[in-house]
Amino acid sequence: MQQSQLKKEKEDLGLLPQWDLSEFYKSINDPRINQDLNQIQDRAKNFQQSYQSKLSSLSGADLGKAVAIYEKIYEDLDLIICFAQLHHAIGMDDPKIGQFYQSVQEKYTEIVGHLLFFTLELNKIDDATLSTQKKDPALSKYAPFLRDIRIFKPHQLSDDLEQYALDKSITSHNAWIRLFNETMAGLRFPYQGKDLTSAEIFSYLSDNNRQHREEAAHSVANTLSKNSKLLAHIYNTLCKDKDIEDKKRSYTHPMSSRNLSNYVDDQVVNTLIESVKDYYPKLSHRYFKIKAKWLGLPKLSYWDRNAPLQENADNTYSWDEARDIVLKAYESFSPKLAHIAKEFFDKNWIDAKVRSGKDAGAFSHPMVPKAHPFILMNFQGKTRDIMTLAHELGHGIHQVLASNQGPLLSQTTLTLAETASVFGEMLTFQSLLDNTKDKEAKKLLLASKIEDMLNTVIRQIAFCDFEKTVHEKRKTSELTVEDLGKIWMEKQHESLGDSFDFDPEYHVFWSYIPHFIHTPFYVYAYAFGDCLVNSLYDTYLNKPDGFVEKYMELLSSGGIHHHKEALAPFGLDASDKNFWKKGLSVIERYIDQLEEIY
Repeated sequence: MQQSQLKKEKEDLGLLPQWDLSEFYKSINDPRINQDLNQIQDRAKNFQQSYQSKLSSLSGADLGKAVAIYEKIYEDLDLIICFAQLHHAIGMDDPKIGQFYQSVQEKYTEIVGHLLFFTLELNKIDDATLSTQKKDPALSKYAPFLRDIRIFKPHQLSDDLEQYALDKSITSHNAWIRLFNETMAGLRFPYQGKDLTSAEIFSYLSDNNRQHREEAAHSVANTLSKNSKLLAHIYNTLCKDKDIEDKKRSYTHPMSSRNLSNYVDDQVVNTLIESVKDYYPKLSHRYFKIKAKWLGLPKLSYWDRNAPLQENADNTYSWDEARDIVLKAYESFSPKLAHIAKEFFDKNWIDAKVRSGKDAGAFSHPMVPKAHPFILMNFQGKTRDIMTLAHELGHGIHQVLASNQGPLLSQTTLTLAETASVFGEMLTFQSLLDNTKDKEAKKLLLASKIEDMLNTVIRQIAFCDFEKTVHEKRKTSELTVEDLGKIWMEKQHESLGDSFDFDPEYHVFWSYIPHFIHTPFYVYAYAFGDCLVNSLYDTYLNKPDGFVEKYMELLSSGGIHHHKEALAPFGLDASDKNFWKKGLSVIERYIDQLEEIY
């Protein structure tokens, strides 16, 4: 693609929004930031002096008051660290922003050190005493917070070790995560005479011209290979860091801490993983055989995985068109959800423009309840970008609705965190499908949705399986670039089937996945959420009466309920093997429909 065409495509997108964070502080140099941090630190010190070593002797009313003070200090402190995180996400190549982000992190850690005693000491209160204290309404409102804190009681270290771990975090795993982020943000990928960011180059892996896809893939592979030793060292270090902490905290296997954080039993997650792997032949293997025939290829190369199924199949949408498509989809389901989503556009809560130094991914940052979420994405006008917008708006809507629970109770576990986002994608897909009259266009749209679902379920479980193997092997030995590549290729072959002819250079593609670095084993939550939403959506279609009200209540509940209680009103139970089969069967039915059209 020529540079003039690249420029024209960007112009066709329209005016893309960028954040304005000045509603919180004028800039990263605003003197109010340090003033507020110092004031919060004084409050934290006073809190520690007032309550340390006294919690078990407090009345329920006084302990409830203490939790409320703790909550407010954290909300004010989190607002500042969120402000720093958002600036860093759009300016990773700016050393001044990096310096600011690091300094705020260090001050944040220092202040949290004065609050650390609180949850540790809450876990030391015996059950009988806490039960009596919780009878007071001032404390009983925080019962879900206390429940979730005490789940970690068996894995709690001594106060001194917990403080040491907190203090060291800024020079241990947090430092390595920052190095990864800034390394990836700084990479440039040669393509057609230009040096592209990762977001820009990866978009060409979905280009309708196979030669363009291949050229982009070689560029990605070559650039990642040049940095593979550093990226492998970062990953090895973080895996070992986790192994050391897991042993200290008596976690039985590498996924245990993540499962506990998600408040889900190990067996439920294992059942999910095994169920998805059992469906590999029925879903991904089967679909990619269809795709290879469709593209007229004996076998697919890795750069064909996200290839459009027809020349010029994917129109370029402007930002305004994408906004209208998504809002219309939400409006058809719930005017209230659409109203909340519209605020993100009207109030400039979205940063969509691709630019140097910006995080290449997408997220909705919840900020704190007294503020509002911010969405980051890299919009390039493709159908997948519309789905990303719908996805992140789902997160944003969820975060807005849950904010009424307050800082301590609004955070949703990962197993439920993808509910609103994936549901929003499903609504948008169905809206696009319903408004597409041409049979060939419907076929292409259906195939695109299947691919998205395979990426969300099959690909993420393959990622999780990769992580499981890496973390287990890292317990005994550092893994070389070749070791990591071999594990990666094995999991890709297993999940995608024999329709692919993998080029050896693909072995380095594990190295750009941010979730491996930021949040180990986060990825299974995508599959959990997708299967959950498939089941939810099926319930909505078959029993629509009262569904919207129950769905809104689910989103508004924040972190009050775990998945079992949250899904009960819909008659769903994730501990039942049939739950996963029901969700996976939705994807299988889509493939059935595609084969009928094909």
